[in-house]
Amino acid sequence: MSEHDSVVDLQLDRAHSSRIYDYFLGGKTNFLADRMAAGSVLGVFPAALVAARINREFMHRATRVLAASGLRQFLDIGTGIPTPPNLHDIAQGTAPDARVVYTDNDPIVLAHAAALLIGTAEGRTAYVQADVNDPEGILTAPQLLDTLDLTRPVALSLNALMHFVPDDGADRAHTIVETLKAALPSGSTLALSHATPDFSPGAMRKIIKIYGDAGTRLQFRSRAEVLRFFDGWELLEPGLTLPHQWHPERPEDATHVTDAEAACYAGVARKP
Repeated sequence: MSEHDSVVDLQLDRAHSSRIYDYFLGGKTNFLADRMAAGSVLGVFPAALVAARINREFMHRATRVLAASGLRQFLDIGTGIPTPPNLHDIAQGTAPDARVVYTDNDPIVLAHAAALLIGTAEGRTAYVQADVNDPEGILTAPQLLDTLDLTRPVALSLNALMHFVPDDGADRAHTIVETLKAALPSGSTLALSHATPDFSPGAMRKIIKIYGDAGTRLQFRSRAEVLRFFDGWELLEPGLTLPHQWHPERPEDATHVTDAEAACYAGVARKP
């Protein structure tokens, strides 16, 4: 076997957060271990399918709104397994010249990255294999610097990502986000969604244990803790809200899910 034949171990015998999320979204890139973990989550939190899908739809709407407002550069960290429509499909559907950089640390996302690199002729897409725990590595990656101009506004997307960064007593998650925000110029935006224990604390504790048993650490945060990610930037209307209540496409979309089913906060802010 040559060195090129054994590039990466996808650990298909262990559940992985990106493949569990893929399962919740109705994708096909998931395996028995992922489906068993997903089943355990559904056992304690039956609304997990709904929560995942309204979270994904928030990303779609936020991207569409930002592209329509003039943003042409997008940095999506924690991309996950491609599930059409992906962020570049939405951004370039509104603005064909939009440029998108995806990043993820999961080898299986890298294996499927080709699906993320098929964009419009006018725009560009790129993929960076990187970890949000090393924000400087993301910001200095050649693929990013070849695609985005960091002197011009960038729409940063952290969708359902930061709850996979536990603080360990050191406020790590907020420090990481502040590092990313500081690298972006005035007019840039942050779109972020984050799971919370505020509405169903018992179920959320059980989910943390299920993911922990599968080897993935989680830290769900309160509304005040999620709000801190936007410090110093101006939240767009309607502020920090539940994902399905951020610019719903139809009025009834804002009421069809309860707070406890959503179990997540979402918001978009602009750098002054």
